Parts: sequence; C-alpha cells; structure tokens
Amino acid sequence: MRVLLVEDEPKMLGALRQGLEESHYAVDAADNGIDGLHWALNFSYDLLILDVMLPGMDGCALCAEVRRRHITTPVLMLTARDAIDDRVRGLDSGADDYLTKPFAFRELLARVRALTRRETMQKSPVLVVGDLTLDTLTRRAQRAGVTIDLSTREYALLELLMRHPNQVFTRAVIAEHLWNYDAAPDSNVIDVYIRFLRRKIDDGHEEKILRTVRGTGYQLVTPDHD
Repeated sequence: MRVLLVEDEPKMLGALRQGLEESHYAVDAADNGIDGLHWALNFSYDLLILDVMLPGMDGCALCAEVRRRHITTPVLMLTARDAIDDRVRGLDSGADDYLTKPFAFRELLARVRALTRRETMQKSPVLVVGDLTLDTLTRRAQRAGVTIDLSTREYALLELLMRHPNQVFTRAVIAEHLWNYDAAPDSNVIDVYIRFLRRKIDDGHEEKILRTVRGTGYQLVTPDHD
C-alpha cells in the first residue's frame, strides 16, 4: 500500500518513513504543506498522514483542499497532545482519525490498518478470498490451510489484490500502490512479481484464482466470479 507522509520535523519524518517502509508500505514524503498538496493531488495513495503544524500550508488546510477536490483517501492527522482545537479543526476539515504526539509507532500502525480496512470495507484483519487467507497483523498467508512464504513485495501485491477481489488492476496502478515515486519499476517487473505470486498461490491447486485479463492487467477472483 502506498502512503503519503507530510511532516516538517526531520527526525520524526525520517523515523516514521523508515518504520512504515519496514512495515511494507511504499512511502512518499514531504516536509511542507505545499509539496504535500502537490503529491496528494497528482498521485494515488491508500492513506495520507498529515501533521497539523506544517510550513506553507498547515495540515488542516491541506486536508480541506484535498476533500474539496473530491479525493476520498483516508486521512490520519498528527497533532500535539494538548491541541484540542487542532484535533477539532482536523476532523472538521475532513480527516478520518487523529493521533496525538508523542505516540507509540505500533499505535500508528494499528490506526493505519484500521483506516485502510475501513476504506475497503474489510472489518477483519484477516482477508479471505475463497480458500486463500491473509492475516494482515501477522502477515501470514495460507491457501487450503498450507502456509505460503512471501517476500515483502509479494506480500504487498497479494494484500492489494485481496483487498479488492475481482477488481482488475493494470500494471500502472499496481506500480502506483506498491512502489513510491522514486522507485517506480518498469512494467515487466510487475509481470515478474505476478509470476512469482502465481506460483506460490496457484501451483498445485485445481482452481486458479490469480488471473491475467489480456490487454488490461490482473485480478484475484472469488469462487462465485464468472
């Protein structure tokens, strides 16, 4: 999943970016509201994490402008512990949740998971497509009860497909969600990872659920899909 992080404090920005990337998120980062707005308006994200106090344009104004442009991406605001007015402004501007500083990184991850589940109508941390399951807390994948060993990128690809069963993803959309802007791959790299993933989840099973839609992209299909 791809996250936009906008935070002006360098140490906080670096620590959060590193932690999110180590947790298998693709992260684009900005240290001011103007650049953050540019990223938010021009690229597709699964989540925006915005500090309230930003130079150029504060997080609340950024969030309000994003919503004015009809972008419905979930927004998590970061606020100072005693700044009740900031939290109210953030929620009123269209934010979905807020987290007060200082916070434990594991709580931020829990809120990120909750917001992305809410966006895809997945209330459980365990994603299920037919006999394939993926626990987004333990990052354990199984098909028909057999555990599947996944690399970091394979896991991210499978999570994306399982959060949107039957949806066809083009190579460009997959790249946008799984890689940050600086690391965007060539289209053949997407094909390679699809091939890796297909071997792991489909080989040895009569029903093949990871399908190629010729000329368009890829989809993970449910048992009742035509």
